[in-house]
Amino acid sequence: MLTLAVTLGVISAAIWIYLLLARGFFWRVNPRELTPMRETPSLRVAAVVPARDEAALIGMVVGGLLSQQGVRMPVFLVDDGSSDGTAESARAAAGKLGKSDLLTIVASGPLPSGWTGKLWALQQGIARAQQLHPEWLLLADADVLQGENTVSTLAGIAEQGPFDMASFMVRLHCASPAEKLLIPAFVYFFFKLYPPAWIQNATNHTAGAAGGCVLLRTSALERAGGLERIRGEIIDDCSLARLVKRGGGRLWLGLTQESCSLREYDSFSAIEHMISRTAFSQLNHSGLLLLGTIVGMVLTYLLPPLLLFSGSRVPIFLGAAAWAVMMATYFGTVRYYRLSPLWALTLPLAALFYMAATIHSALKYWMGAGGEWKGRVQDLSAQRGHTTSGAD
Repeated sequence: MLTLAVTLGVISAAIWIYLLLARGFFWRVNPRELTPMRETPSLRVAAVVPARDEAALIGMVVGGLLSQQGVRMPVFLVDDGSSDGTAESARAAAGKLGKSDLLTIVASGPLPSGWTGKLWALQQGIARAQQLHPEWLLLADADVLQGENTVSTLAGIAEQGPFDMASFMVRLHCASPAEKLLIPAFVYFFFKLYPPAWIQNATNHTAGAAGGCVLLRTSALERAGGLERIRGEIIDDCSLARLVKRGGGRLWLGLTQESCSLREYDSFSAIEHMISRTAFSQLNHSGLLLLGTIVGMVLTYLLPPLLLFSGSRVPIFLGAAAWAVMMATYFGTVRYYRLSPLWALTLPLAALFYMAATIHSALKYWMGAGGEWKGRVQDLSAQRGHTTSGAD
């Protein structure tokens, strides 16, 4: 008769065999080499950047967008009630490049009921950009420095696919101890949830995107019904991807080394805030899914190292084998961030942190403080009920 430890070991090993072989090979980390389109002067693309109190970073971001190779791209910066001179910093950066004519500052109007701040800012920026009748929209975050060939490369990927929405998971900042433990894990968990191979498969319902760098065909957005259909979503990028895919659009998602996030997370609390802002929304605010997630993370990430202390040969072997597969699948992400291979050992610790942050996310939602970002609490149950009906 199987002991409990052996049974748990078999479950753990089975989970990792599934993740290794049957989850779209999400763990294969292959950053896209930048191979721009050969001919891009005719590329009609406009960039939309929502920004709220980003004066420290926006100059570099705007400079990167206005310096794209092979394409003359107007940039629409939506100033979402900034109080730190964000718009002035953006204008100064454009002026230094002699491209002030390509930068348009859009002053955001009051946030309507039912909209989240970023999506409302994007809605206003897209409305202004569409006056130029672009074929493509680049949706970019205000803390991401785009590589000089990013737009032409994404355009090439989209045209060759053909895809209606192509996005890069940009290189996140990874220097502090907190970042080294948790940022590679964030990327790993993201691709486990949204395997790129499944996203690209038109017959698979999985849809995902990385919001810091998204190239979107304007006609695909119009065909899907526009941003109003997802106006209350907290996880805007993946919600947009689902909207486009349900509307018949094709998606592509990949990694790049050339574009990078300028946002630094120098403490564990800063990263915890980033995770807890959206984690419970990812679970559709379901207590049952939260419980299932906790159990799943314990069985998947915490059980393998715990089995090493079971004192019985078979459970120890199964736990060691599961942990070895875990490290093997995580190694590519660790290498992508140019960290010591020893960091692959730390995934169980990172998983424990993410599990705690997810529980905290649920507690904040239940206390009426869900989705807080720069002074706005956006993930509220009443708002959620309103927007769900609009997105159906």
